[in-house]
Amino acid sequence: MFEHLQNKLSNALHILKGHNTITEINIAHSLKKIGQALIDADVNYKIVKSFIQRVKEKSVGQKVLTSLNPKQLITKIVYDELVFIMGKKNVEMNLSKNPSIILICGLQGSGKTSFSSKLAFFLRKKNKTPLLVAADIHRPAAIDQLKLISERVNIPVFSLERSRDVIEIVNQSILYAYKKKNNVIIIDTAGRLAIDEIMMEEIKKINKYSQPNETLFVVDAMTGQDAINTAQCFLKTLNIDGIVITKLDGDTRGGVAITISSIVKKPIKFISNGEKIGDLEVFHPDRIANRILGMGDIVSLVEKVQEQFDEEKTKKIYQKISKNRFNFNDLLEQIQQIKKIGDIKNIISMIPGINKYFSFDGNQKDSIKKIKAIIHSMTPYERNNPKVFSDIRRKKRISKGSGITLNYIEIFIKQFHDMNKIMKSISAHSGNKIIKDFIYQIFNK
Repeated sequence: MFEHLQNKLSNALHILKGHNTITEINIAHSLKKIGQALIDADVNYKIVKSFIQRVKEKSVGQKVLTSLNPKQLITKIVYDELVFIMGKKNVEMNLSKNPSIILICGLQGSGKTSFSSKLAFFLRKKNKTPLLVAADIHRPAAIDQLKLISERVNIPVFSLERSRDVIEIVNQSILYAYKKKNNVIIIDTAGRLAIDEIMMEEIKKINKYSQPNETLFVVDAMTGQDAINTAQCFLKTLNIDGIVITKLDGDTRGGVAITISSIVKKPIKFISNGEKIGDLEVFHPDRIANRILGMGDIVSLVEKVQEQFDEEKTKKIYQKISKNRFNFNDLLEQIQQIKKIGDIKNIISMIPGINKYFSFDGNQKDSIKKIKAIIHSMTPYERNNPKVFSDIRRKKRISKGSGITLNYIEIFIKQFHDMNKIMKSISAHSGNKIIKDFIYQIFNK
């Protein structure tokens, strides 16, 4: 997610490195590269043009504080503008009623059914008791798909398989929710084309009858700017409360996430970035801007880690880091735990500066496999004593045993020691509570 844009923006901002002042000459080349990066990421051209103009107006003539350099200042301005065009701030769902009703709509194949299940799973972790309603009576096996996904995590699904009347299904589901004391109803509707008048009339009736607290429009990130055009068509029929972007894990450009909110004037409320039922995030413009600029997203990561937090075992790891006793066995164990939190690419993108430790060749999944192969080729003594790798003979033996090049192994061991120093330094000296919490909690179980 956003890897392509992140790399290009990093290169564009790197142009300013070494300059002491910001001038129209040195900023022009950098802004041109930033604009090209955004357009290449499928951000709307008019949005890019306005974005670049605002960055230029705020940067040229700015006095650079002694504690900053031009690159840092421009990065801050670009960050602020990214937050602005993505909606400024997170907008929470309205779940004030009991039961609260959430209507899910969107095009065919946009991922509505998967999102509905993910949303139910997400809300249950927030101490809600959701009920999924199978209101897609048009797509073959739509009801079965919803049931199959939801049964794995024990979330109830209401359906009337013999009924072809969606209003009856919605009506009966509300009565069922009252009876079973479900306080959130999520209605998964049929996918439709904006030009299909019959289907659009159906969603209007469902909306009018159910009076939802929230109407969420689901868009597929892979459709790019077409998703924005579709959202605008739906807005002529429904009063949409928020946007959901799915399949962001399959599109490294992410232009629709940057563009859609400022064009349709509706907030993005969730992003789905993986196939697992837990791969759903609340959309925070400031946190996403941090990720786009390669500055990580510690707050979201800590929230994910806290869901599986084991305090006693975490304390032991934290003490190991503090006493410089963190070894390769610990690293191997924590890689497995990080994988349980979510997709490895998304997790790594949340940790500022850690990409280089897990992506020597640009592919995090392959890097993880190589790291595991290297560690598994070590003796028990070597795993527990990372300092012994000053001996080149050990590295050569591990290279033969793992099938990994000697150069790759040397880079990995060096970066392991560097990462260890960084973690120890942060845990000992940082005054930032969130960073401390991250170090304290990321190595859980």
